[in-house]
Order: sequence, then structure tokens, then C-alpha cells
Amino acid sequence: MRAVLLLACPDRPGLVAAVGEFVADHGGNIVHADQHVDPVHELFVQRVEFDAPDDGAALRDAFQPVAVEFGMQWQLHEPDRRARAVILVSREGHCLADLLGRVELGELPMDVAAVISNHDLHAELVQRSGIAFRHLPVDDAHRALQEVELGAVLDELAPDVVVLARYMRILPAWLVERHPQRIINIHHSFLPAFAGARPYHQAYERGVKLIGATAHYVTHELDEGPIIVQDVTPVSHRDQVDDLVRRGRDLERVVLANAVRLHLEHRVITYANRTVVFD
Repeated sequence: MRAVLLLACPDRPGLVAAVGEFVADHGGNIVHADQHVDPVHELFVQRVEFDAPDDGAALRDAFQPVAVEFGMQWQLHEPDRRARAVILVSREGHCLADLLGRVELGELPMDVAAVISNHDLHAELVQRSGIAFRHLPVDDAHRALQEVELGAVLDELAPDVVVLARYMRILPAWLVERHPQRIINIHHSFLPAFAGARPYHQAYERGVKLIGATAHYVTHELDEGPIIVQDVTPVSHRDQVDDLVRRGRDLERVVLANAVRLHLEHRVITYANRTVVFD
């Protein structure tokens, strides 16, 4: 089977050798390996992709003593297993349509179990793709009830990843905690600049020469989660707000899709509210 090992631990001699010895002792062959040392946090992080005759459960049991010896935080994934995804969306459907198209074309290795929205605008688009559409409207006077219902639906669907494709509602902390490092959001700004609402209007008023988009993991702190992918595009004094929105939407599609792909391929390690991305 093909396996991907992600690990992080205090930096010390012998780490690369220990991982390589583990793979060899279990009849494995490393097909790709990359690592990074953060000198500020004195942390070693590594991604190792390898083939081995054992199954995932056996490899996890066998690696546990190595992890304990070196104080590792680690995960072992089986990339041949397609991820189960749920997409959340509000009014704007450009990121949703892009993700569905990429899944259909085989560009993203995931199966979309459902699309959930607080509006019913995209039901036809989703159903044309043969995917379940769940409409969970929000009444601001009873917001908590919708959040509980959303949590129940996610519990029922048990996704490996939740993608916020311009879902313009703030998730409660308890819901985020149920899906740690598994909720990916696209923010229509180059964070930390212009956080919050109407970032393109903020950018226009500031007269910026670049606009950007940021995909990040969701945490309980709004727009403060570990960043996975960012990108920018130049703008000028000739661009009005509508131009910035149009250019920004193009960025949002690409940035979100790239972040989802990196997550699905197990190329992201998080620590200290930051990421190492092995692309």
C-alpha cells in the first residue's frame, strides 16, 4: 500500500535515520521525502511517502514506539482512499461551481457527500452533479438553532474535510472543535490585511496596488487560522470595486482549490498557528 507519514517533533539528531529505518524494517520503499527545521520553534517537521506491504493499521501500531521515543506528533494516511467532503456555501457560488467541476474532472481526490447552504440559490447546480443539497436557513433571532442543526448534519455525514466555499456565517467554537484542522475557508483578502466584511471595498478605499485571497484552516478566532495558500493579482487606479470583486473571485477559485488539493494529498503540517506546506 502507499502511505504518507506526517510528523513534527523537537529537533534532534537521528530523526531522519529513525524514520528511514522504520520504513526499511517493514519492507517499505520511500518514494518521496521532504523535511524542514524551524529554528525559532526548534521543531523538525517531515513528510514521507512510501510503499509498504503492511496495511495502515499495522504500520500505525509499529510506528507508535518510534513516535514515543522522539516525542512526535504524527499522522499516517492512506492517499489511495478518497476523502469524504462536505461543502458549505452562501449566496456566492463561484467557488462551489469551481470545486464541483474539479471533482468531476478528477482534479480533486474527494467525494462530496453533500452541499449545505443557508440559501437555496444553488440547489439546481448541486443536484445536476448528483450531490445531495441541504438547505439550512438562518433566522438571526434563532441563530443557535441553525448551528445545532448544522452540527447534527455534519455528525451524520462524518466528513474528512469541510470546505467553506464562501460560507458567510461564523461557525461556533464548539463546532470548529469537532473538526480540528479539517475545516478550510477561503477569505477574499490577503490576510491579515482587510479582515472582516467587505474587504474589496476596504481595498478600493485604501487604493491598493495588489489584491489577494487566503485559504486557511478555521479556528475559533475569526480569520486567524493557519494559512495554507495565498495569492495576489495586481490592480490599478482604473479598477473600480466591481473590477476588484471580479478579479478577486478568480483568485478565490484557484487559491481554495489549491488549498483543498494540498490538504487531500496530506501535504500540510500545522503548528503554532502556522503551516509547513510540502508542495
